[in-house]
Amino acid sequence: MSPEAAPGVWAVYRRLLGYTGKYRQFLILAFLGMIIEALAAGAFTALMKPMVDQTFVAKNPEVRWVLPLSILGLFVVRGIATFITDYGMARTGRSVVLDLRQQILDKFLRMPSSRFDQEPIPALVSRLNYDTDQVSQATSEAIKISVTDTLTILVMIGVMLMQSVKVTLAVLVIAPIIGFISSKVGKRYRRINRGIQDGVGMMAQAAEEALSAQHEVKIYGMQDAEHKRYAGLARSNLGMHLKVEATKATASATVQILAAAALAVILLVAGQEAMQGRMTAGAFVTLMTSMMVLLPSLKRITNVQSIIQRGVAASDRLFGILDQPDEPDNGKRELGRALGEIRFEAVSVRYSEKGRAALSEVSFTAKPGTVTAIVGRSGSGKTSLIRLLPRFYEPSSGHIRLDDLDIRELKLADLRRQIALVSQQVMLFDDSVMANVRYGKADASDAEVWQALRAANAEEFVLKLPEGVHTAIGERGGRLSGGQKQRLAIARAILKDAPILILDEATAALDNESERLVQDALAHLIPDRTTLIIAHRLSTVEHADQVLVLDEGRLAEIGTHAELLQRGGLYSHLHQMQFRDSDSS
Repeated sequence: MSPEAAPGVWAVYRRLLGYTGKYRQFLILAFLGMIIEALAAGAFTALMKPMVDQTFVAKNPEVRWVLPLSILGLFVVRGIATFITDYGMARTGRSVVLDLRQQILDKFLRMPSSRFDQEPIPALVSRLNYDTDQVSQATSEAIKISVTDTLTILVMIGVMLMQSVKVTLAVLVIAPIIGFISSKVGKRYRRINRGIQDGVGMMAQAAEEALSAQHEVKIYGMQDAEHKRYAGLARSNLGMHLKVEATKATASATVQILAAAALAVILLVAGQEAMQGRMTAGAFVTLMTSMMVLLPSLKRITNVQSIIQRGVAASDRLFGILDQPDEPDNGKRELGRALGEIRFEAVSVRYSEKGRAALSEVSFTAKPGTVTAIVGRSGSGKTSLIRLLPRFYEPSSGHIRLDDLDIRELKLADLRRQIALVSQQVMLFDDSVMANVRYGKADASDAEVWQALRAANAEEFVLKLPEGVHTAIGERGGRLSGGQKQRLAIARAILKDAPILILDEATAALDNESERLVQDALAHLIPDRTTLIIAHRLSTVEHADQVLVLDEGRLAEIGTHAELLQRGGLYSHLHQMQFRDSDSS
């Protein structure tokens, strides 16, 4: 690790270790266990001297039972200490992971919507799952190895000093060399592990895309292409893993060679001491045993850099998420239930400084109890317009008012409580029908849920499900048809009973029968609300109170269906093209 990189690495690691503070009682127990483990190992090696000298040299019968029972007792104590250490560290590490996962998910849900345009969802999920697992090892396994093996090394050196200061000092010459190797290895680990974590996110993204689009993959015969794409990412990830293992193996082998050199020094110096009568056979065996206990500890201490650097790289990414700003919520005004008058005043939106405006100087008013349809070619700004009302995105200029209040003055929770949304791509959760509908009102009674299902024309098909309203509907409602999913979304919106309703091409992908049922359900939802409808089929907006016609981000026309047809402008042109296409089909 280079000197300039070290402060940053340890700053990240210190911040990570700060998460263990809540679990200090488990850490204290674990540290006590580690101390007992190290002392037990030292006591065992110290017993080698009397065992050899008294049993094999002096042949003292008094120690026949004492020494074996002492060793047995030591290992019972050490076993209990090991259990306490392992449990305490595991409890701490997994608890830190739990806390981090909850914080990260909470942070994702508080981020601006624009943040999700910058990085694929699978990559974010990879951070939530894979990166936090690396953190667990860095806060449990790495600490356990570092503390236990460091204590063991110190105790073993103490035992060796008790036998021969000269031999011990000769062995300690290798310590600075091992420290130098560890620092170099750590720098390489951190660089490679960041690449591994990025690669895992890319693999997750590729797999999710291929599986989500499995129908398209099959129909276009692209199985081999998807396999090659994933295999390429997997091979790249394998290469980085192998670099980590090669680095670990090289460092380990070097440490073992150095340790062998230390053993050779022990033999030379201890032999000299024995010939001069300053060392007994038992002292020599104790020195050799201590050195053999030291070897695995030295090896683990060198390799622990890999675990720590993985944890630091993962923590760096996770803290990068936690340190990002939340979506702005500076509004101070509270709002119970709005009347529902919406007014856009010269509203413009530009997603990037260099890109063209998604909306430019759009102004209109939607009165309570009216239906406003929003139509236009693809890319004209329809979706951008409705994203502004719940403040998923902020206007670059202009004002949006709700009941004469600038929506930026309102608390986000109060603003969004006024809005219900039914979109073409219905988002349902892998839960029961009841849970999905109750999403609209968490404290709704069963009777209220059934009332919403009846109003949404969903009661009939729900009763036919295997477990009725308690039937699990699968990921994204995969066990339901498109029309059934739409009606559950409408039931959810009915249950919310918000004064503003946004319909984002809610019937665009449905067959005629499903569309009829959904339209009938919407008829129960629309009255007495301010409704904004993004419409693909112009036949669905004939009864709207006003139609906004967008073109390249500008409000090209506004009026009723009849007025716009009579005007002979863009709306009339779109209407003629659509009905000519439907007639020809």
